[in-house]
Amino acid sequence: MLTASILALGAGLPAHANDDKIEALQTITGSASWYGGQFHGRKTANGERYDMNELTAAHKTLPFGTKVRVTNERNGRAVVVRINDRGPFVGKRVIDLSRGAAQAVGMISQGVAQVKLEVL
Repeated sequence: MLTASILALGAGLPAHANDDKIEALQTITGSASWYGGQFHGRKTANGERYDMNELTAAHKTLPFGTKVRVTNERNGRAVVVRINDRGPFVGKRVIDLSRGAAQAVGMISQGVAQVKLEVL
């Protein structure tokens, strides 16, 4: 009964509930890159149009729709992104962020950054 009550309360949370307080299911570290203008408007691997200003990312294996908190290890800035594409396919990078997400974590100028990924 208590479990049902807790689930009912959780179901009433707004869609914009604070992702900073959600516990990670998996943590990955590695390098991230970002992609922008040349792909803007093209279809992503899941079939939607890529918007470089949205908070999205490409990952090689995580299911589409997965939310991932990405933290830039150099400056501590973090953003939650939604996986909607496949990649990166360069080196051993672990994620490819949209321009909007890269800007949020402060990695536009360097292009590549060491990050911590927390699968939510």
